[in-house]
Amino acid sequence: MGTTARDVFLLRMGCAVLLWVPLIAAAAEFQTLSHLKPRADDQSQTKAVRELLQRLVKDRAGEFVVSVNRSVAVDGLETYELRSVGGGKQISVVGSTGVAAATGIYYYLKYYCKCHISWSGDQLNISRPLPPVQGVIRVTTPNRFRYYQNVCTQSYSMVWWDWNRWEREIDWMALQGINLPLAFVGQEFIWQKVFLMLGLNQSQIDEYFSGPAFLAWARMGNIHSWAGPLPRSWHLNQAALQYHILQRMRSLGIIPVLPAFAGHVPEALVKLFPKINATRLGPWASFDCSMSCSWMIDPEDPMFLEIGAQFLKTVITEYGTDNIYNTDTFNEMDPTSSDPAYLSAVSGAIYKSMTIMDPDAIWLMQGWLFVNSPQFWKPPQTEALLRGVPIGKMIVLDLFAETQPIYTTTHSFYGQPFIWCMLHNFGGNLGLFGAIENVNNGPSIARKFPNTTMVGTGLTPEGIEQNDMMYELMNELGWRNDSLNLQEWVPLYAKRRYGTNNTDVVKAWQLLSRSIYNCSTFVHNHNRSPLVRRPQLHMNTDVWYNKSDVYEAWKLMHTAMQSVPKSDTFQYDLVDITREAVQLLITDYYVEMRNAFHAGSLPDLLTAGGVLVYDLLPELDNLLSSDVHFLLGRWIEEARKISTSDKEAALYDMNARNQLTLWGPWGNILDYGNKEWGGLINDYYSLRWSLFVSTLVSCINDGVPFNQQQFDSEVFKVESSFINNGVTYPSKPVGNAYEIASRIFLKYYPDALKRMHKT
Repeated sequence: MGTTARDVFLLRMGCAVLLWVPLIAAAAEFQTLSHLKPRADDQSQTKAVRELLQRLVKDRAGEFVVSVNRSVAVDGLETYELRSVGGGKQISVVGSTGVAAATGIYYYLKYYCKCHISWSGDQLNISRPLPPVQGVIRVTTPNRFRYYQNVCTQSYSMVWWDWNRWEREIDWMALQGINLPLAFVGQEFIWQKVFLMLGLNQSQIDEYFSGPAFLAWARMGNIHSWAGPLPRSWHLNQAALQYHILQRMRSLGIIPVLPAFAGHVPEALVKLFPKINATRLGPWASFDCSMSCSWMIDPEDPMFLEIGAQFLKTVITEYGTDNIYNTDTFNEMDPTSSDPAYLSAVSGAIYKSMTIMDPDAIWLMQGWLFVNSPQFWKPPQTEALLRGVPIGKMIVLDLFAETQPIYTTTHSFYGQPFIWCMLHNFGGNLGLFGAIENVNNGPSIARKFPNTTMVGTGLTPEGIEQNDMMYELMNELGWRNDSLNLQEWVPLYAKRRYGTNNTDVVKAWQLLSRSIYNCSTFVHNHNRSPLVRRPQLHMNTDVWYNKSDVYEAWKLMHTAMQSVPKSDTFQYDLVDITREAVQLLITDYYVEMRNAFHAGSLPDLLTAGGVLVYDLLPELDNLLSSDVHFLLGRWIEEARKISTSDKEAALYDMNARNQLTLWGPWGNILDYGNKEWGGLINDYYSLRWSLFVSTLVSCINDGVPFNQQQFDSEVFKVESSFINNGVTYPSKPVGNAYEIASRIFLKYYPDALKRMHKT
């Protein structure tokens, strides 16, 4: 049977054709992890994948013959097979797990039907009839695990989700090949039960829990109390949601990671048991001890094991178990002692608290502590913590491996298995960004590392629903032995995303992928744009790429508007790339204002400041308000929708607004969770810039220097007023995104070119 041009391409992309099975690179094998596998039988997984397919392609589902057969696995590694059946009119997809089968479906849709599925929209113009598969495509993953989520994702992105949104996300996970995600919803429902059993009263528990938007950091002991309390309805709602989430994940062959005890307890518990050996940790970030400085029980105190075991017993009773649990004891908080014996005892006690209730427990730990505090976590301390747990009973997430891998400096985590992860995003910020070369090459390099203990790849962004390309790429790498040919992959991505072979969009993505998406330096919290920072005279305006590439991509997208079929994905990217270009222009106007102020030139200051405040920022707000993915109103509406009373609605509203802006009562982590959203530009960022411009003008007129401390005091009033302004923001798009994007381009692109020529 002959091969087609498509088959030749697929061979170059590393996929098996005509029963050719790709050789699997040498990978670490841990028999201690062999029990981590789907619990649902093949029939149940088959049913779940067929239902997913029905949700995805509707009436075209009957053209696929889907089944799950665990015997298809190769050496215990997930595998899928594709072939034409039914006289060439149907496509057979067989997977060793539900996840493998779903991955096979998406592989076929991508590479045969040129379709695309993402957070920002789907392009599912499926060919009629379905393109045939020549022979058999068989793909085996080189990785046991494809992990998903950062503990912070639960707060920055998922906190207000209902079941409909979770259902789509779980479908996305399966289609993208993810088999090991966090399942942290409904955790406080468990703690509520445990704390009551231990003797705390309801008021003490209410005082301890943080508000919904800040639970990720309360769970890690960073903060407590802030933006709470949690209503009883919250606990019940989240528990019910967790039951749905776990049932669906397990039915698809996904292995959910549940929470375990980290050692942090309320101060009320320490007072209730005065003989308990507990230590108060230091403050976190800029929080004082009224909302931070958590109490941690000494791992050798019997209460540590008692609480840990009781918590896990309640988790398993309510939610079942898949024998893998996450907990992070020292997230951005150094232990009180650097004694290796103490650190080994801590990790040993945490692990023992799991095995008391689940002898088969595996501890999954984020490796962020080693990135965040290298001055504390030197080799003896790191090795002691890791080896306090039996080898193979802990999996470490090399959380920021695309930029700062830890496995290379720890002899592959001193023998513990690890997952190579792409962190990519901080705070859920928007902004085009990626380290595409590092991501493309990193997993295969780690797999070939001497005595590697790598057991998987993972996604660990603090926030999602941004930069779809980077996540599509990383998920594809989870099913490959080696790197992709990006010169071929990027154009194909652009064609699939919009369902068209348009040269302008292909050129745009090629430009972006080699510049703004190819950061090769250490960039932590990449969106440093002055736009989303509290204004001052000394702001970082450096970028890691050539700005002309972004402006040229902007031009190409504007040109493509005339010929690319309208779609959710094209509109999203048109808005997003325009937003990025406008962000660069805002930086330029800021620099002009700063230079004018230092030169004492009031006319130049008024000109630059006037354009920024009265035209550029309002136009940006108009643009973002025209697409559903960039709406402040949607975020707030989702928060309020969960409430069962006006009081709860007000609490959730405050949580939603505060996380985006002040991040704490006094701007403790100011703007870390910034978003460029319609409504937020006009009523938060623009008001700050207006005050900044008027303050600089007054300084020149009065002949006095700019006082940053005094300005901070004044602008804090503006920032705080946004939290309580009572404005109801649109949750549906306003205006025509294409028309607004075109207007901004025609108005500001010539200006951008002039500025580029000046520099």
